[in-house]
Amino acid sequence: MSERKVLNKYYPPDFDPSKIPKLKLPKDRQYVVRLMAPFNMRCKTCGEYIYKGKKFNARKETVQNELYMGLPIFRFYIKCTRCLAEITFKTDPENTDYAMEHGATRNFQAEKLIEEEEKRIQQEREEEELNNPMKVLENRTKDSKMEMEVLENLQELKELNQRQAQVDFEGMIDRYRELERMDKEREKEEDERETKEMLERALVKRLRDSDSDSDKEEEGESLQSNKSSTDKPTDILTIDKPAQAPGTSAGGVKRAKVETWEKSVGTLGGGGALGSLVVRKKPRPTFAKPHPVGPAAPKLQTDSKKSVAVSNNVSKPVTTQNGSSSLSLLGAYSDSDSNDSE
Repeated sequence: MSERKVLNKYYPPDFDPSKIPKLKLPKDRQYVVRLMAPFNMRCKTCGEYIYKGKKFNARKETVQNELYMGLPIFRFYIKCTRCLAEITFKTDPENTDYAMEHGATRNFQAEKLIEEEEKRIQQEREEEELNNPMKVLENRTKDSKMEMEVLENLQELKELNQRQAQVDFEGMIDRYRELERMDKEREKEEDERETKEMLERALVKRLRDSDSDSDKEEEGESLQSNKSSTDKPTDILTIDKPAQAPGTSAGGVKRAKVETWEKSVGTLGGGGALGSLVVRKKPRPTFAKPHPVGPAAPKLQTDSKKSVAVSNNVSKPVTTQNGSSSLSLLGAYSDSDSNDSE
């Protein structure tokens, strides 16, 4: 089987092209073509408007016995979109346009009428000049005079424009560039100024923070120095502290931390835990010598009296002044112990 797309065809040796029969088609045969309406028209049957550029499936045929300078003229058949009435128009090579035949009317076109009027005036003038040489001279004089007037008016307009608006394009461009440069410089200066202000604010804030920190440190150092200068090693013996057990108070407030030596011994100030143990020295009571009835009875009586006296002394704590020395309290305490032992 031979290929479908080939460049060379096979011709047998006995091929004779004159023996091929020719198709005899009628000269007025019609072709179906796709076209657009060449102008605005209105159907005579239904009054439907058909605008320029509307597409149709038309039938085309060659007009018999009608030529223009050897060019054939074609006729087209279309149907109205509303009533399906047949509308025909043909080509007009003389005016490079289309001519309406029947079935519709062409809408009014002012431009075409103006062109036709100009052509008619030009033809009449040519006919007059053809037979009258004086008319030719008059027309030439009018044309030259009109041309001079037009040139003078144009020159006046140019001078007026130059006087009223002398535009220097180069100067305008230079000024525009200068304005752009100034705007850029101004924006740059504003940015630099804003940046400088921000840096200054940050520096001032940092200095203020450092000053406040240094002031706090100085205050802390001064407080420590004052505390160290006022405090003495022996002040701890004269400071009055509440002799309460560690923990929370009756109102639920957390108490201060109690030192270990305070837990075991207590403070030495007046009204402390140790103050209840200090008793004033009292004169030694004198007792009458009992009769020697029995050796055991006087001894028991003296022991009971001593225990009652000690209990009374213990129950009544001595209230000392805050200014009293701790050494005197210790001395009194030692004296009372020695007396009791005796």
